Amino acid sequence: MSGARWALMVHGGAKTISDDEREAHRQGCLNALQAGREVLVQGGTAVDAVVAAIRVLEEDPTFNAGHGAVKRTDGSVQLDAAVMDGSTLDIGAVAAVQGVPHPVEVARRVLDERQVLLVGEDASRFAAEQGLDTPGGPAEQVAHSPAEDTVGCVALDLHGHVAAGTSTGGTEGQPPGRVGDSPAAGSGFYADDLLGAVAASGDGEKIVRVGLARQALELLGKQTADQAVGEVLATMSRRVGGEAGLILLTPAGEIGWDHSSQNFAVAWQASGQDPQAALERNPAPHTGDNSDA
Repeated sequence: MSGARWALMVHGGAKTISDDEREAHRQGCLNALQAGREVLVQGGTAVDAVVAAIRVLEEDPTFNAGHGAVKRTDGSVQLDAAVMDGSTLDIGAVAAVQGVPHPVEVARRVLDERQVLLVGEDASRFAAEQGLDTPGGPAEQVAHSPAEDTVGCVALDLHGHVAAGTSTGGTEGQPPGRVGDSPAAGSGFYADDLLGAVAASGDGEKIVRVGLARQALELLGKQTADQAVGEVLATMSRRVGGEAGLILLTPAGEIGWDHSSQNFAVAWQASGQDPQAALERNPAPHTGDNSDA
């Protein structure tokens, strides 16, 4: 692995971030970045780095995932998550799962199964069989302002493999059983060692209609990572409307990201660089305090 490099990006959702929540979003993304980075610098897999980073975001009530997920119209909390391994094209995803603090962990277990996607009660049952449910009942969720965003992560490991992952609590006040783009491969996420890795956030139904994640990866080779992200966001806006944000990582470690929402909480780092975080694309990014070679 001499000369090999790693890279990592996380996002905390494409949305409007109020002034009093900006620091929590920035620091939350940097905390998740650190967790994923620790896996990569030790030679761990891109999949494990993605799961480690998203776990931190699920634990942080700042974000609409895991403990911070919003409630449905019936008061229930139903969670979606997904993980994709770019080296094998294996996918693990869950939708409308309940009673789990870390749906990304359940998705990671599905990754090892023949199935690609488990939903509803069967996904919750699978989580319990794997010991990933919360003893004594559902996870205690923390209510916050209405949201319809997602958290996500993309990673490149020292072995040259990429991975992508997502996790979400859905949309505030949505009907039970509604599923957006987060567990939908090619829409909310995708990873392929030959193309790269991408994770999306935003208006789920609009993202699904244009297959946003896969569309961005197919532009690589003709455009830079930033250009590819910008073009697919423009295409989505023109064709179906809605807002979204994308993080993208190429097999060579090139980073790209952009958003059509007002804000997009993002943090990123590659080997030999300092960690950085930003809440919108145009202003200069904030340099983090922690770094690894």
